[in-house]
Amino acid sequence: MSTQKTGVKRTTIRGIAQKKGRDPIVCLTAYTAPVARMADQHADLVLVGDSLGMVLYGMESTVPVSVDMMVNHGRAVVGATEKALVVVDMPFGSYQESASQAFHNAALIMKETGAAAVKLEGGAEMAETVAFLSSRGIAVMGHIGLQPQSVHATGGYRVMGRTDREQDKIMNDARAIEKAGAFGLVLECVDTDLAAKVTQDISIPTIGIGASSVCDGQILVTEDMIGLSGHGVGHNVPKFVKQYTNVSLDIEKAITLYADDVRARRFPGAEHAYNATSESEKLKVMK
Repeated sequence: MSTQKTGVKRTTIRGIAQKKGRDPIVCLTAYTAPVARMADQHADLVLVGDSLGMVLYGMESTVPVSVDMMVNHGRAVVGATEKALVVVDMPFGSYQESASQAFHNAALIMKETGAAAVKLEGGAEMAETVAFLSSRGIAVMGHIGLQPQSVHATGGYRVMGRTDREQDKIMNDARAIEKAGAFGLVLECVDTDLAAKVTQDISIPTIGIGASSVCDGQILVTEDMIGLSGHGVGHNVPKFVKQYTNVSLDIEKAITLYADDVRARRFPGAEHAYNATSESEKLKVMK
C-alpha cells in the first residue's frame, strides 16, 4: 500500500518476510498518532498492541481491552504512518471462541483501521484459527512463549522454555503457527537457546521481545523504551527493556515549572495575551 502524502511505498508483508536471515527487522509499538509518526521514520513494522490497556489506560492487564479500543487506536496509527507495516492486536476474547468469531473481528479491525494484518496469541491450539483467517485473506502474525492475555493461567510473568516440556511445546507451537500460514511470529520471554532453535527451524521471521538478539527482529513497547510507562516514573521495566532515555523526568519538570509560573502569575505573560485593539493581533487570532 502506498501513501497518499508522499508516494513512499509502505512496507509489505512480503518485504518483512524477505528480511528473514538477512536484515534485522525493527518493530515498535504505537498507540497514538504522535508516537506513530516518530516510529514510522525508523521502524519496519509498527504494532498497535493491546498493551495500550496497561500503558495508556492504567489497567492491571491486557484482558479488559476491547475491539473498539483497538479500532480507535489502530485508525490513529495507520493514519499517522506512511512507511511502516501496521499490525493490530486482537484483544482477549475476540478470537478464542471460534474461527468464525475471529474472522468477524479481524475483518472489522482491518476494515475500520486500514491495517495490513492482525496479531493473535496462542500456539498449536490456535493453528486452525490462523489457517481459517489466512485462507480468507487476513494476514496473521502469531505470538507464542509468554502470552500476556493468558498469563494468569500459565503461572505469571516468567521466562518460557526452561524445561524440556516447555521447549517441546514452544517448538511445536512455532511449527503449527508457521504451517497455518502466519507471516511472522513474536517470541516473548523465551530462553535464548530455544529462540535460536525456533528461528532456525521455521521459515517465517521471528520477532523477539525478551528472546535475545538471535531472533530475526526485535520489538519493544515504546513507552517503556523512552521511560514513559503508564505505571509512572520509577516503574521497574522488564529486564529485556533497554531504556534509551527517560522523558518522564522532562515532562514532570515542565509540569512543575508551569504550575509554579501559574501560581506566581508569571504565565501567561504579555507575549501570550491578545490585544483586540491591534490589527496585527486580530490577524494572529484568525490564523
